Amino acid sequence: MINITVRLTDWRTDRACLFAVREAVFVQEQQIPLELEEDEWDVLATHAVAETAQGEAIATARLLETGQIGRVAVLKAWRGQGIGALVVQALLEHAQRCQLTPVFLHSQLSALGFYEKAGFVSEGEDFMEDGIPHRLMRFNAMQPST
Repeated sequence: MINITVRLTDWRTDRACLFAVREAVFVQEQQIPLELEEDEWDVLATHAVAETAQGEAIATARLLETGQIGRVAVLKAWRGQGIGALVVQALLEHAQRCQLTPVFLHSQLSALGFYEKAGFVSEGEDFMEDGIPHRLMRFNAMQPST
């Protein structure tokens, strides 16, 4: 893998780069309305951002105080290289340090395998969120993450 760093940040400090990744993935690729992409939870969340050695933001995710991970996004050109797993792992480690339990997320059905590899387990029925089918997943600390 090339030289990628992941750091924790907040919305006020790094809104521009965090939003740029999310806009590219969710608004442009997945056609989620722009007004749904930024919400009141962003300023309260801990965000993880993956960056190249040149400082280009290529992936992001957020963790709410409720233990919910969300807005996991990796730029298309960078997918399949383990970068999404790095930002999720950074947030899982932060959640553990903060003793946030349970850790959970709403996974798009197409991403279930990705989250299962990270140690999440599906729970319940599928549901729609922003016009896309999702399923609730909870982190199982006993299951090894990659």
